[in-house]
Amino acid sequence: MQYPKNLLQPIWEYLKKLETDLLTRKKQIAKEDPFADTARLNDNADDGTEAAEQFGHDQAEAMKGETDGVLSRVRGAMKRIDEGMYGKCMACGSMIDTDRLGIDPTAELCLSCAKKNNK
Repeated sequence: MQYPKNLLQPIWEYLKKLETDLLTRKKQIAKEDPFADTARLNDNADDGTEAAEQFGHDQAEAMKGETDGVLSRVRGAMKRIDEGMYGKCMACGSMIDTDRLGIDPTAELCLSCAKKNNK
């Protein structure tokens, strides 16, 4: 079974908007990273400032990683829509429950397979 294209169009548009928002967020995170300012490398800041900058950088890297993960899932869902595979479990091939897709439109596993994989 395959979902009709007209039914998936609003989902694809939602995912496209989400992709745009995530890319904007990545740029914002990069701007907020204390290490983005190369002039700070030679500022001879005290240990407390250095530690705060390191913490800020680590936090930015973690947020970037999380954003990249979500972006990857969004792009994967968009690709599955384009290929006519959206809503099919990537593990077993059965249809993913529409309630699950309603909660997480990037879901790639049915509930049974997700439980097996702890996702």
